[in-house]
Amino acid sequence: MTASRSWAVVTGASDGIGRAVAWELARQGYDLVLVARREATLLEIATEIAQTHGRACQVIALDLGIGGTSEELAARTSGLDVSLIVAAAGFGTSGAFVEIPIADELAMVDVNCRAVVELVHAFTPRFVAQRSGGFVLLSSLVAFQGVPRAATYAATKAFIQTFAEGLRHELAPHGIDVLAVAPGPVRSGFAARARMTMTMAQTPADVATVIGKAVRRRTRGTVRPGFLSKFLEASLALLPRFGRVRMMRRVMAGMTPPPA
Repeated sequence: MTASRSWAVVTGASDGIGRAVAWELARQGYDLVLVARREATLLEIATEIAQTHGRACQVIALDLGIGGTSEELAARTSGLDVSLIVAAAGFGTSGAFVEIPIADELAMVDVNCRAVVELVHAFTPRFVAQRSGGFVLLSSLVAFQGVPRAATYAATKAFIQTFAEGLRHELAPHGIDVLAVAPGPVRSGFAARARMTMTMAQTPADVATVIGKAVRRRTRGTVRPGFLSKFLEASLALLPRFGRVRMMRRVMAGMTPPPA
């Protein structure tokens, strides 16, 4: 994962962690492919990054929730020396499962899980051929146990965590690094969309800084940005799995709207 005139593809680059990671990687010397649905926002970010850091930026407006778009992304970047993929696109839901529209839950599974598998699968042959490359996949603190009132979201992140752990060992012999990033609460548009109230949260820039350091060091495995994420990891690790679920039920009760 080196930045010597190589390109990084960042999904979810229009907001939150994805946007912050794009700025961090530009500081490290990467040229960027910015991917999200909102083309106008991406163009503004690309212009600002180019003016500030002098990096080349390409904008590709895609809805990764639609099947086949990752193959399109791979095709449209085939002429670039891509060495890093940051899969930061995703969203969450919260509240009583019975009250959440099923369309929202299934769309979240598509974006958080299916699209990530499709993205990694689209770029892995290229990385294998060049015997180098890296994937950064966004896991979460909630990935390590069931979470009442965010059951589907936590399950999507558990999928990503397990996916990253398996790929890390499978792809390492090919010179490919796989990093899972498991932050705690992050203050961004994610919380508003998920209808969650966060009194203690990191900023996207905090998470991006940790990701940037891990990329420079070619870290493989899982990193947990921030004190809160590490503290909760240590606290929950002392409990059996059913105890962790009960603890997360209490946490989520204070962060999500009450049942109708």
